[in-house]
Order: sequence, then structure tokens, then C-alpha cells
Amino acid sequence: MPSNLDALTQRLVAAAQGQRSLTRLLGLAVVVLVLFSALSPNVFLSLINFQTIAFTVPEIGLLSLAIMVAMLTGGIDLSIVSMANLTALTTASLFAAFHATDATGGTAVLLTLLFVLAGLVVALLAGLFNGFLVAVVGVTPILATLGTMLLYNGIAIAWTGGEALYGMPDAFLALGNNTVAGLPISFVLFVLVGLALAVVVNRTPLGTKLRLVGANPTAARFSGIDNRRVLFLTYVVTSLLAGGAGIVLASHSASASADYGSSYLLLAIVVAILGGTNPSGGYGTVLGVVLATVTLQMVSSGFNIIRLSAFQYTIAQGLILVVVMVVDAIAQGRRSRRAVPPPGGTGPTPPAPRTDEVRSAASAPAS
Repeated sequence: MPSNLDALTQRLVAAAQGQRSLTRLLGLAVVVLVLFSALSPNVFLSLINFQTIAFTVPEIGLLSLAIMVAMLTGGIDLSIVSMANLTALTTASLFAAFHATDATGGTAVLLTLLFVLAGLVVALLAGLFNGFLVAVVGVTPILATLGTMLLYNGIAIAWTGGEALYGMPDAFLALGNNTVAGLPISFVLFVLVGLALAVVVNRTPLGTKLRLVGANPTAARFSGIDNRRVLFLTYVVTSLLAGGAGIVLASHSASASADYGSSYLLLAIVVAILGGTNPSGGYGTVLGVVLATVTLQMVSSGFNIIRLSAFQYTIAQGLILVVVMVVDAIAQGRRSRRAVPPPGGTGPTPPAPRTDEVRSAASAPAS
């Protein structure tokens, strides 16, 4: 069917663009590494500096992965930071309610597991509401999550009166501040989450459906995919990733507040797009997002080392994103011109579409 052929063609084009994005991003990372190593070799190349970068990557990385998942289906989730803060506040409030500040040993570990799980349940409930608005009611994702962002943020402010919550046991703080074999525990957890998400996106029927719904919702529906169910699951996944970011943020800062990470939303969007995610849906890679996160954190660290301000770092973020988008637009324009058949010609005949793989993936149960 033409619709299935269009979806397959868009996926192939997106994949080719994504591979070029990864190559370009890897080149950018190397340039950043070499540049700041030359400007300040003794500081930038130190173990402490790379550990500092590794401590900051998980917070931004998890939020950026959440944005990537939403963008795969052609949507976006603007409420990720608000959900992260709700998760952190839930966990911190439970620690305070049970006077767990001085808990040690197995008791501290048990309370940490239980209260982290409770925080993730709150994030899940928020994600279920987002999914209901988008998938069931049919509200545009950007408007639905804009509304829930304000809602969740308002709940957090009313809950705490705008004040930060403290009083967390060392077992919880270890998640964001301790290391294993020189690597931050939070970074190790981030890598494990990234690997699991990569398997889901690339190796499961659910991942195939996410990409197909984003590439061509009409083709996906005619292929037997339940678009509503896929969209619903999308915002469940984004909420859990955002909740994980909230746990890491609270454990790293030893506190929780309604206004933490207020600048992270735009940064997460920049990272997701810089990592090769197509904002229109259909393509995105975990590796690209992770590499983009590390690259921007290296830029941030380098700016701090050479004593440039946070405002100049913001300018650098915008400049990098604009340059990447311009390069992509120019490359796409050239490919489009080459694809136009010459005057009087009919152009190459496209191969007959193969829908058996799409139908088999659509009929398989989602993981």
C-alpha cells in the first residue's frame, strides 16, 4: 500500500540522517575534547573533572531520553521536570515523615528502596494522566503536557510552600554522590537505564510501533497498530524516566524542591535534537542522546574552567543547535534536489512495498 511505502521510506531516510547525525556528533565531541584540553590540559583532563561531568550527566541524560521517547511518536513532554520534582518531593517527604535521617544499615537501605519506589509511583500516576489526555482525550501533546506541567508544578509549590525539603539518609545520598570503581553510582545506573531503553526501542515490537506511529500514524493504524495504546505507553515511559531523574537530582543535591531543574527542560530538548532525534517523529537513538549529553556537559565544564559565564554557555548551546539544524536543512535540501527526476524523465521506479515485517511487528505483543 502507498501509505506503508511512505512510512518505510521515511524510516529509511530518517535512519540515514541519524547515522550522519551520530558521525557529526562524534566529531563535535572530539573537537570539544581537543579544544578544552589544549586550553587547560592540567584541569580539563584531570580525573576529578571527568568525575564531575559524570555526576551531572545522569540528571540531564534521563530527562533527554524522556524527550526522545516522546519525540519518537511525534509528540513532546513538557512536564518532565515537574514530574521529576514531584518524585523527589514524595521521596523526601516520606523520609521526613518516618524520621529516617539517621537511619543506618539495612533499615536505611530498605527505607530508601521503598520511598524511591513510592516516588516513582507518583511519577507513573502523572504519566498515566498525561497519556490519558494525549491518547484518549486527543489533546495535542504540547498543549496537554504544558497544562500538566503547570498543574504538577503548582501542586509541588502548594505542597512545600516553595521551600526545599531536607533530611535524607546516607544510603539515599550515596546514589548521587558515591562512586564505584571511580565511576559515580548515578552514572552507572544511567548507563544501565540507557541500555534497557535501547533494547526496548530497537529490539522489541513496542519500539517498532513507537517509530511507525511517529513516522506515519495513518500507515501505522492501517497496519493494525493501536495508536492510542502506543501513545499511552509513550507517556508512561517518559514519566518513569523523569521520575528517575528526580531521584538522582534529589540524592545529588541532598534536598528536594519545586523549582529544581527549572532550566533543564529546554536543555533536554536541545540534547535530544542534537542527538539526532527527529522532532517530527519516527527516528531517535539512545546512543545519540547519551553522546549529546556528554558533549554539552564537556562544553559546560570547559566554560567553567576557562571562567566563562553561564550566560555564555547558554549562547553556545543555542549556537550549536542552530548550526546543526542549518547543516541538516542544507543537506536535506540537496538530497531533495537530487531526488527530483530530470525533465521528461520518469525517475526510478520504487520497489514494491513489503508490509509483512510491519504487520508481524504490529501483531506481536508489546514488551
